[in-house]
Amino acid sequence: MAPASRKLTTRAVAAAVIGNALEWYDFTVFGLLTVVIAELFFPTGGDYSSILLATASFGVAFCMRPIGGIVLGLYADRAGRKAALSLVIGLMTLGILLLAIAPPYSAIGIGAPLLIVIGRLLQGFSAGGEFGSATALLIEAAPFSKRGFYGSWQMSSQAAALLLGALIGAAVTRGLSHEALTSWGWRVPFLLGLVIGPIGFYIRRNLADSEAFLHAQQHARRATLREVFTHHSRDIVCGLGSVIALTVTIYVLISYLPTFAVKQLKLPYGESFTAVIVGNSLLMVLSPVAGAWSDRIGRKGLSLWSLALTLVLIYPLFVWLEGAPSVSKLILVQAVLSITLSGYYGPFGAMMAEMFPANVRSIGLSLAYNIAVMLFGGFGPFIVTWLISKTGSPLAPTYYVMAGLAISIVSVACIPATRHADLDAMRKPA
Repeated sequence: MAPASRKLTTRAVAAAVIGNALEWYDFTVFGLLTVVIAELFFPTGGDYSSILLATASFGVAFCMRPIGGIVLGLYADRAGRKAALSLVIGLMTLGILLLAIAPPYSAIGIGAPLLIVIGRLLQGFSAGGEFGSATALLIEAAPFSKRGFYGSWQMSSQAAALLLGALIGAAVTRGLSHEALTSWGWRVPFLLGLVIGPIGFYIRRNLADSEAFLHAQQHARRATLREVFTHHSRDIVCGLGSVIALTVTIYVLISYLPTFAVKQLKLPYGESFTAVIVGNSLLMVLSPVAGAWSDRIGRKGLSLWSLALTLVLIYPLFVWLEGAPSVSKLILVQAVLSITLSGYYGPFGAMMAEMFPANVRSIGLSLAYNIAVMLFGGFGPFIVTWLISKTGSPLAPTYYVMAGLAISIVSVACIPATRHADLDAMRKPA
């Protein structure tokens, strides 16, 4: 690889990873502190109703994701990955700031939950442009025949951010009294997240756009919604279905897990973070391994085997856990599912990016990803909480996840085997 190409690849990985980490770190912190946020900002006098309102505010942000995906995805395909990613991380940091400084309900009344919702909407809009732009940049800058490995850093950085969020969440919940946690401790994770923003903005502002994007700007049709829906509607549908498994497993098995452990299994709140830490450590390490493996054996087959194995195992694992709940069992269940899912998480970024040509890659990825995230992920914790309260069954989360896995298996099976020429020709060595 030429020195210029190697420099672009290194910067592309750093730019994609740091912004992606900020998005998912904030998402993790909000999800893991749902019980505290519900108490401070959505007091209703009932545990279920408070948590429902808090998880609803968590989910409302995801209604903005498709809008952000369309606006920022088109911007990335027209103005460049660099310009879009710089704008995304600036908006994301502003959203975190609003959450970090918001006074509680007891101080300003209805203004408190409104500030939380505004911050979440802003974060949802910015996050809508993150996946499509960052994934496009990673795959386009990747060395030839290593796209699976480089694309896997998208998911590995998500796991790293989830891990960091869980570690900090565990530290504040275990190390502080309830009074200190509800008074000021819950703000600490958000304030720490603000440190990442300026660093990420600097890296992204000093980034160069990929050869594939620059070539598409000169020779391909201009990115429009009509263009992507007319020529790539099947890719969007297959991509949307493929994202569902990713979405339901992250938002239910990872984000909702501490709330589930406390409210349904009656396990200690602080110790439930240990399972999240173990699971995300495995995903962070194994996703690049699976991504590199997909460069050798193919992405589609590995993805299908990973999804099928997870579908077969999830229900008996949760039955075993619910029968005699313990922290050690919770950790083991999380570890097993993280291992099986890494075979899907690793090749996911490259598999999705290869479906779209460079001129509409960001908008295509953004549409498929964010519509699925809005419908099946953002309101996942809300739906699961509602299902448990209505059915009385603590196994309700598994039904939701199993349905999502089944849909994704069908969708991945229908993904075309072809790859767009710009990814191969632009990066192939002489």
